[in-house]
Amino acid sequence: MTSPTTNETAKQIVLNAWQTFRTRDADLIAAAFAPDAEWIAPGRNATAVALDHADHMIGADAIARFIATEMHRLFSEIDIAFRAVHADGNSVIVEERMRATLPGGRPYENDYCFVFTVEAGRIKQVREYMDTRKGWQMVFGEAAT
Repeated sequence: MTSPTTNETAKQIVLNAWQTFRTRDADLIAAAFAPDAEWIAPGRNATAVALDHADHMIGADAIARFIATEMHRLFSEIDIAFRAVHADGNSVIVEERMRATLPGGRPYENDYCFVFTVEAGRIKQVREYMDTRKGWQMVFGEAAT
């Protein structure tokens, strides 16, 4: 990914970031985020609990490390399909379905919505939403509460 320029729209910046996430290169991923960026997910979501990880990450390096390495301890063979991308000014909404393989070969499939805020050519904030109940069932089994 090239460094963001002021000529890029917020939508282009977010779509470029998603391409960069696939590289698993923490330095490239961090460059897509403002140094003090935040990634806010639902409290005690299955991924955070399974990985003993925070559901609110602060800082480009922490976010990049999670995307590049930490999430891959739980998910392998990740396949992300965008359903829609909506943009208005500095806000970009990405609707997606993620499929992956969990430890032991179990399948994972869940729908997500991400709300990105872009400032000065970089991602400043991400608010993540998902079907938390389905996530628990996929990660921990049907008996999870």
